[in-house]
Amino acid sequence: MAPSAEERTTIHELFLNTLDQKTVSFQSRVLPPNAVWMEKSKLKSLEICHPQERNIFNRIFGGFLMRKAYELGWTTACNFGGVRPFLVAVDDIMFQKPVEVGSFLFLSSQVCFTQGNYIQVRVHSEVASLHNKEHTTTNVFHFTFMSKNEVPLVFPRTYGKSMLYLDGQRHFNSMRASDTMIKDYLLKP
Repeated sequence: MAPSAEERTTIHELFLNTLDQKTVSFQSRVLPPNAVWMEKSKLKSLEICHPQERNIFNRIFGGFLMRKAYELGWTTACNFGGVRPFLVAVDDIMFQKPVEVGSFLFLSSQVCFTQGNYIQVRVHSEVASLHNKEHTTTNVFHFTFMSKNEVPLVFPRTYGKSMLYLDGQRHFNSMRASDTMIKDYLLKP
């Protein structure tokens, strides 16, 4: 989905906040205090899909995929925040493509948005074909975690990362609109 006028302004402000004031070049970028480049939050893993994880249709069980995505997302949030995070929300999960037994399942996770002590993590899941080496997306998972400490802001460096940032912000805001996290998961220091 294309960014709204408000979202374009957000991305522009993020960009301006990272320009090096000592130079006049758009190529020289610096992070504000307590901030991290989005790509520095990335973690990856590989799973070989064994037959013991299959379902009645002889494909990999969706619960196995969800567990692996959650574990990588939790590790990403833990690594980013520096403490063990609490899971606050899991966005809707849609299985886009079945995963065959014997497939190589590639998972990549990164923090796409932060606010206060909340960490929005996106986990992308794909399989590789052994025959033609093509990678196909099977799922995209969105998890919201909460740290007991305030976490650094995450900044996109490219337009593509800015779109991930906006997607993360949208997922965070839609989850927040449900108001469940504030009532059920509020931590007091």
